Amino acid sequence: MRVRKLERKRGWAFTVAASILKPTLLSATSRTWIDGEKIPATGGCIVAINHISHVDPLLSAHFVYDHGRLPRYLAKSGLFTNKYLGGFLTSAGQIPVERLSRNAVGAYDAAVRAIHDGECIVIYPEGTLTREPDLWPMKGKTGAARIALATGCPVIPVGQWGAQEVLPPYTKTPHLLPRKHVVMKAGDPVDLADLVAAPQSAEVTAEATERIMAAITSLVEDVRGGTAPAERFDPRQLGLRETGNPHEDQTKKRKGSR
Repeated sequence: MRVRKLERKRGWAFTVAASILKPTLLSATSRTWIDGEKIPATGGCIVAINHISHVDPLLSAHFVYDHGRLPRYLAKSGLFTNKYLGGFLTSAGQIPVERLSRNAVGAYDAAVRAIHDGECIVIYPEGTLTREPDLWPMKGKTGAARIALATGCPVIPVGQWGAQEVLPPYTKTPHLLPRKHVVMKAGDPVDLADLVAAPQSAEVTAEATERIMAAITSLVEDVRGGTAPAERFDPRQLGLRETGNPHEDQTKKRKGSR
C-alpha cells in the first residue's frame, strides 16, 4: 500500500496524536488497507464506517490518515467536559454531539460547515456499536444521510473487520497478544445524486440512509467473507437502549427478578 501525502499541515494536536498512537497501533495490529485511495484527496467528504469496537476511531483514523486526510469525528459531548481532553479534541477539529437531544442539531450544523470548508468527516451511521448478535451492520441513523443531502458531498463507505478482536464490544481490557489483524476496505461513493436533487423529505432521507448502510454492509461481507442477514437488525424494535451497553439492562432485570 502506498501512503498518500497529507492534504494539509496537521497542527499540534494531530502531530501529538500521530506520534503516540500510530506506533502503538503498528505494534498492536497488522493491517490490510484496501482501496483507501477512493477517499477523495481533497474537498469535503464523508467516510461512513460500520461500528464494532470502541477502538474503531483510532483504527479508522489510521486508515484515513494513511490515505492523506485528517479525520474529523462527531464525538459525544461528554468527552469535551475534561479540560485537557476537551482542549485536545477541539484543537484537532473534532465536533461534539449531544446524542438523543435537541442540541444534536448543533453538531449537524458544525458538520455541514466542516464539509463546506473541505474537511473529511468520519461517521458511524449506526450511531453506536452494533447490537446485531453477530456484529453485522444494523439499521442506520439519518445523520450521515442528512449531511450528505444538505451538502451534496461524496459519501465513501468503508467496511471493516478485526477491531472487535482488539477490544471486544463493551469491554475495557484490550487483547494485544497475539497481534490482531484489521482489514478496512473503501468502496465507491454512494450514489445519492437523484436524492440530492429531489425535494427533501423523511422518505428521501430514509432512502439515502439505507443506500449508505447497504454499501457498508456489502463491503463488510467482502472483508468478512460471509453473508449478512437479509433483514437489517433494528434495536428499537426489540426495545434495546440506543446508547451505552444494552447488556446492562438485561443484567439489572435478572438481578431484580431474584
